Amino acid sequence: MRSAKQFFQQAGAVGFWLVLWQCAAMAVGQEVFLVSPLQALRTLAGLLPRADFWQRVGFSSGRILLGFGLGVAVSVLLAVGAQRWQGVERLLAPVMQLVKATPVASFIILALVWVRGANLSVLISFLMVLPVLYGAVRTGIRSADPKLLEMAAVFRLPLRRRLKAVWLPAVLPAFRQGCSTALGICWKSGVAAEVIGLPNGSIGDALYRAKITLATGELFAWTFVIILLSAAFEKLFLALLDRLTGAVLGKEEASC
Repeated sequence: MRSAKQFFQQAGAVGFWLVLWQCAAMAVGQEVFLVSPLQALRTLAGLLPRADFWQRVGFSSGRILLGFGLGVAVSVLLAVGAQRWQGVERLLAPVMQLVKATPVASFIILALVWVRGANLSVLISFLMVLPVLYGAVRTGIRSADPKLLEMAAVFRLPLRRRLKAVWLPAVLPAFRQGCSTALGICWKSGVAAEVIGLPNGSIGDALYRAKITLATGELFAWTFVIILLSAAFEKLFLALLDRLTGAVLGKEEASC
């Protein structure tokens, strides 16, 4: 009952903004400047049967998700290293702050000097994800119960049991939240890298072509695609992470 109520509330909110968008498009009266939601959906429906549409989706998704995966692996390793050795934490602090503070466009333009346009989205997605997940894992590690750690040391629990009993229950909630944030950033920055790098057969290249040809309907349609892909991969990844957490920690602990 509660979930149905939430669904209708969300649907109502979406409907409100769609109606507002439709009214704005009618007021402007020029599709070059603002298309209606129906026109954007018709354009998207026309793109779906085309083979190059799915090739672009596969091209961009593969590279952006590769950057995310690399960010996950490297951030966990660096966070563990920073916890183990203070020198590592001191060395990484200015780098992480630099990555967080530098505009994405600056990274993209600088990276084009060394990286081909086809691989640019991998690097940019990785860089944008890295400080978010590094901070999330560090937060989770710091939240581990010191009494449990002391008890594990006293009883000399093996590393595997320490991970399951102490570290994973502390880290996984923060890591999950970090992944939810990082996936959205990953898609936005990855597509931005494609718009500047213009690799052939990418979503960013399609966005740029739609812009220079004033194909506003295609511009909105591709924007819908990016939003849907980001939301779908986020839900899928978090569902898989929840299942993995339940398998490792037990369903009761994972739900807490």
